[in-house]
Amino acid sequence: MIEGFARRDRLVVLAGLAVAAALAWLYLIDMALDMGGDMAHAGGAMMQMQAWSVTDGLLMWAMWAVMMVAMMVPSAAPIILIFARVDRTRGTGRAYTATTLFALGYVLVWAAFSVAATAMQWGLQNAALLSPMMVTTSTILGGVLFIVAGVYQWTPLKYACLKHCRSPMAFIMGHWRPGRSGAFRMGLGHGAFCLGCCGFVMGLLFVGGVMNLAWVAAITVFVVAEKLLPRGEWVARAGGVAMIAAGIYLFTAL
Repeated sequence: MIEGFARRDRLVVLAGLAVAAALAWLYLIDMALDMGGDMAHAGGAMMQMQAWSVTDGLLMWAMWAVMMVAMMVPSAAPIILIFARVDRTRGTGRAYTATTLFALGYVLVWAAFSVAATAMQWGLQNAALLSPMMVTTSTILGGVLFIVAGVYQWTPLKYACLKHCRSPMAFIMGHWRPGRSGAFRMGLGHGAFCLGCCGFVMGLLFVGGVMNLAWVAAITVFVVAEKLLPRGEWVARAGGVAMIAAGIYLFTAL
């Protein structure tokens, strides 16, 4: 009976995460197609980017928040599943409430990051350093973003955060907090470690294009690989070397 409930829990949680990620990706695909259609309708010319209204800012923040769900939920799925299992074995009797709050805490961290990403996009646009497809028009800025992200891949802070992301059971056992508020706080904590692990890599979206879905997918795959694959820390290091090399290449191409 207990094993049956545990199996059902895993399926329900996994299905919920899959639906959330799928809907987020569908939203991004629809937005990218709309923007591509607008560009084609304009005859391929650069569209004039108007000053943002409050509504524009909120919509852009929503786009970033949805993108973070699409990119980060796949790599967060294991710890959310483990949390659901541990919560069930502790007999809290809250069914999926605690798991939902844990996931919400995690997503909230990335929603907060989306505020910073939106502000950065606004600043780059005002400085005429961003194209309508949200790609930096500055080779120097692109090189800087690559090198900063690559160097960070080798820092102690990166590996401290990556260690927590790669050890979900250790994180849950070491940071367990009872109750619904505890679940939410644990989600915030894990989200903070995840942000510390991957935040600089997200800056590379401005290099390859925020609406370039192939680039978005490539970064997503890289994040999943460094967090979930065996010896993922070496994936992170190799990725850092590749980023630094890409940045140097951009500088030499000036």
